[in-house]
Amino acid sequence: MSNQKKIYMGIEFRKVSKIYHKGINKVEALKDISLNINNKEFLAVTGKSGSGKSTLISLIGGLDLATTGKIIIDGTNLSTLNPDTLAEYRRRKIGFIFQSFNLIPTLTVFENVMLPLVPIKMHAKEKKERVMRTIREVNIEERINHLPKELSGGEQQRVAIARALVNNPSIILADEPTGNLDSATGKRIIELLKNLNRERKTTIIMVSHDDEIAKNSDRIIKLKDGKTL
Repeated sequence: MSNQKKIYMGIEFRKVSKIYHKGINKVEALKDISLNINNKEFLAVTGKSGSGKSTLISLIGGLDLATTGKIIIDGTNLSTLNPDTLAEYRRRKIGFIFQSFNLIPTLTVFENVMLPLVPIKMHAKEKKERVMRTIREVNIEERINHLPKELSGGEQQRVAIARALVNNPSIILADEPTGNLDSATGKRIIELLKNLNRERKTTIIMVSHDDEIAKNSDRIIKLKDGKTL
């Protein structure tokens, strides 16, 4: 019988801390965090401003590296990756959704969703088909030739979700995805995320300060002063 330890297929935080230096001041954004996030889980991360929520998903997304401890995604320790490999990890595995949408104002809906596919070696027809399929999935196809300024907030967030999905990532990181939306529109966006989690089997990690929004997830992790409660 093999004594090889079975690889955990999911996200592991092993005693992770993140320290930022601002001048002579030291800010501990995360303090000795240990947690597991299962593949295909819809997880909400809650807490007050400054609790470490955005830092946590930034580390998962490979936008920043832990100061101490290990972050292991499907058996790969992110701190061992060089910058090029880390960029490839983000491109292939991660989709980002932001509170402020972050759409390019001079590009149409179709062009914004196409952006993540631009550097990928893929036939132009296949790229177009994937973009169209994803746009239909988030129910925004009737606005395909419109610019962001011509869309409502909810429509812009649907475009942002389509852009995050077009690369078929296994993990979606959503930072306050309903923060700039009214409550009714926010609920529709959460329902869309829940459907994507259920149908695509995508792991979704959502930061939210709204406890009612967070209740839509499978599990809630609460942060306070960089620690889990």
